[in-house]
Amino acid sequence: MVSGKTARRRFGACIVVSSLFNAAAGGSSAGAQEATELAPIILEGSNAAEGDGQGGGLKAKGYVAQETSVATKTNTDIRRVPQSIGTVSRKELEDRNVQSLVEAARYTAGVRAGQFGFDPRFDTVFMRGFNVTDTGFYRDGLRSLGGPFSVFRHEPYTLQGVTLLKGPSSGVYGSGSPGGIVNVISKRPTEDPFHEIEGQIGSYSRAQVNFDASGPVAGNDNILYRLTGMKRSADTQFIAARDDRFSIAPALTLRSDDRDTQLTILGEYTDFTSGGAAGWYTRPPGIITDFEQGDPRYKDYDGRQYRIGYEFEHHLTGDLVFRQNVRYQNIDTDMKYVGIALVLGDTILRAPERLRDEASGITVDNQLLWSFETGPLEHQLMTGLDYSYVDYRWRYGRGGFMFDDQAPVIPPSALDLFDERTNQQQVGLYVQDQIDYDRWSLTVGGRFDWLETSKFDLLENSSGSTKQHDHKFTGRIGLAYLFDNGLSPYVSYSTSFAPTTGASRTVQFKPTEGEQMEVGIRYAPEGSNLLVSAALFDITQSNMLVNIDSVTQAQTGEVSSRGVEIQATSSITDALSLTAAYTYLDMKYHEGASKGNFPAGIPDQTFSIWAQYNVLSGPLEGLGAGLGARFLDTSRADDGNTRSNPSRTLVDASLSYDFGKLRPNLEGLTAQVSAKNVFDDREVTCVNLNCYREEGRSVIGSLKFRF
Repeated sequence: MVSGKTARRRFGACIVVSSLFNAAAGGSSAGAQEATELAPIILEGSNAAEGDGQGGGLKAKGYVAQETSVATKTNTDIRRVPQSIGTVSRKELEDRNVQSLVEAARYTAGVRAGQFGFDPRFDTVFMRGFNVTDTGFYRDGLRSLGGPFSVFRHEPYTLQGVTLLKGPSSGVYGSGSPGGIVNVISKRPTEDPFHEIEGQIGSYSRAQVNFDASGPVAGNDNILYRLTGMKRSADTQFIAARDDRFSIAPALTLRSDDRDTQLTILGEYTDFTSGGAAGWYTRPPGIITDFEQGDPRYKDYDGRQYRIGYEFEHHLTGDLVFRQNVRYQNIDTDMKYVGIALVLGDTILRAPERLRDEASGITVDNQLLWSFETGPLEHQLMTGLDYSYVDYRWRYGRGGFMFDDQAPVIPPSALDLFDERTNQQQVGLYVQDQIDYDRWSLTVGGRFDWLETSKFDLLENSSGSTKQHDHKFTGRIGLAYLFDNGLSPYVSYSTSFAPTTGASRTVQFKPTEGEQMEVGIRYAPEGSNLLVSAALFDITQSNMLVNIDSVTQAQTGEVSSRGVEIQATSSITDALSLTAAYTYLDMKYHEGASKGNFPAGIPDQTFSIWAQYNVLSGPLEGLGAGLGARFLDTSRADDGNTRSNPSRTLVDASLSYDFGKLRPNLEGLTAQVSAKNVFDDREVTCVNLNCYREEGRSVIGSLKFRF
């Protein structure tokens, strides 16, 4: 296995840019709802977060998801989905005061978020033991690919929710990790006017302001807008890494009077500054020191990204819907840092380094959804044709070695050690049928992908160029049954693939392949806002590269991941919301030098629980309190399993007060104080030759006004 950081440092990562195409292909949402007997779920009452927009593929009441499109690209009752799904609603994001995608995913079963400790530069997420960071991030159902260091950021304040599809998903989305995908959902325009402004201050000189406004334009409910933004200035726990950010996300929905045609335009621009170095020097063979990487005199990791796209839906007939989702995106990053090369006693040898990474791309997904019946069978037949293209170029240079007391010096033009450009395009043709018969629900689908990856060494010109063609069929079949008492067991089989690039220019490696068997059950009793799910899964990834010697690789690697996941979410009353998750994972290499061993850094067991209680009456009315705990079991510190990382329990907390309960003229004014890692546990996790510390304690206070 390859860690997220190792993958970013690979000199030939495969990534994607784009072009466009037109084709009739398949649908979602509205057509899917017409073809089923399921009534739409309306967000109402205090259990629904204020400001939830229309659409996006996630419908939730409080913490509990009831409909999602992440697994099928159609808005489907979650009880009918034959694959494990994790969801984080807007209300949960607010209750926990989530500040990053890593924080958002922390309380989800099967997910290890932040395996490489606190790192303000990147969001790193593992699912079922597999890294999904480089290939598994999606925004609004469309692939979000960049370069090794030009990694798109996802600002939680601009999100309506997060959905996580666990296990191989290539049958729906194309190439990717067997661990699954993480899909973030942009805030959408609302039918009712909504306004919010918030100020935050916190640890490490943090200062932030957020604003959000939405509603009809000039009273016309066929034209809806939303404008969301934030600006932050903050230091971090590292001397050479800040966490500054400006982000603005406009959205506009245009729809016909009969609602048969709708267009939603989604945009986003983000400017961020972090640190090029964030961590501590690790001595071989993996012993962390107190020597911090980085130098305040040469430190910034600057990035600018923008995305613009649309979601179009048109009902051709009452039973036939066409949808097209399109996005263009661009990101440009410049990373400067000083790394420690060697420590000899009291002498530290360092070197300044610089990376420039730029990526741009386009993704188009056309869908055609046909709802029809064949005798007693109800069908939602979706056909789709999608295209994605990404082009990235990264350059690297290094200054001369220096001793610790010397200032770093690197010429701005010294980016001549590596200069590589990669582009990748993927075309996927897919079909899926969701068939309902009485209480049975069958989901069956398949997809064929064509990929072309071109890599150019701009220093060696044509002699350093390679081109690789891959094609693969993947699919999924699953069956669920809905009992009267709220139980819905399911079973499924799904596959995945991902292109492989190695050290050979004469051998074209086959794609890695993943397959999963999963058996699960959900419990969602009628009339209660409760969802409990459990899953048993068995994933095998094959065709992985292993090193035969210093210059030769062979495609004989295989790893398996077997485990149990249990997740419970509930907003039973307006007063109490809860989410709890447990994971047991048995992951092993089956080939190569690490045969029979567990991959480094993956805990055997994890358990988390978060509870939010709001006082609804009495003298303490308006007071809210949240408390959470995250337990991480021991893990192996190296693939040889010669050392172990200790277990740890990290505690989070929150306290809020609604001033509108004190005085009516203060309605909409809320104060909140949240703390992450209350007891400041900075336990170390080593992953082979690198070691990382958990994020220490941080406290944020906020004052929010909604009107």
